[in-house]
Amino acid sequence: MKVFNVLTPDAWKTLLSRYSHIVLVANSEAVDLERLRSELPQTALYVFFNKVYKVLDEPFSSHSVLVARSGVMGANIVHRREAADVLRFFGGDDFLGVVNIRVSVEENFSEKNCFEGAEARHLDLTQMLADLYPIGKIATSGFAVALWLADLQLPGKILLAGFSAKRSEKWKVFDVHDWTFEQIFLRLFARMGSISMMGGVDASPYSALAKRFPQVPPIEIAMTAAEVLSERLDDTNSQIDRLISVTKFIRAVDNFFRRFKPKTRKQRFLEKSKE
Repeated sequence: MKVFNVLTPDAWKTLLSRYSHIVLVANSEAVDLERLRSELPQTALYVFFNKVYKVLDEPFSSHSVLVARSGVMGANIVHRREAADVLRFFGGDDFLGVVNIRVSVEENFSEKNCFEGAEARHLDLTQMLADLYPIGKIATSGFAVALWLADLQLPGKILLAGFSAKRSEKWKVFDVHDWTFEQIFLRLFARMGSISMMGGVDASPYSALAKRFPQVPPIEIAMTAAEVLSERLDDTNSQIDRLISVTKFIRAVDNFFRRFKPKTRKQRFLEKSKE
């Protein structure tokens, strides 16, 4: 029988209420951990996600917790055999342990003993996101945890660090997530005061327009901005169509050779589960 450590909302609230700040650290180039630790009190809890070696290059000594996202084969860091590489950055009394989360019914938890001896808790967020997130897409771990923390109504402040949703040469932005929806949602949350966003994305560049044109209603500013953005998007789509046409032969060659690529462990697992 599989063993999972599932806490009640009240138990989570009791566990997390001891911290003055809960800082969600995105795996992003926009994160400045040194600045965060210098500006925040020692009572802050830092929440890291999955492959923390993207933002850490040495063991982390402040209060911390690791969120491990699940896939169909269990926690990703477990089935990809990365748990040891990730958990070596944490330890001691300041490490709260691992929170293994799932956000869709296709995802499955890993058992408590799969996390290299670290304290493990399990958090099922499928119901919370079922009627909220756009159909056909799946929520990021950071978005799901931010929304869950806000709903807990903790006494401490919730800060999002590095949640820019921007591509870079170093990190991908996967298309399975609805980044536009998440950014709109999180920024509205921030402007309501439920959370705070750090990293240059919490201030609206259009607020300056409202100050410069106080006689213009906010809806007119929003409509004008939408008009300009729509025109720019149409122009971008035209360029994308041209790019798709030019690369047609390259994609055909790529698709041909992909047929000979060996199946991944995940693909073999899914095929076996259907038998």
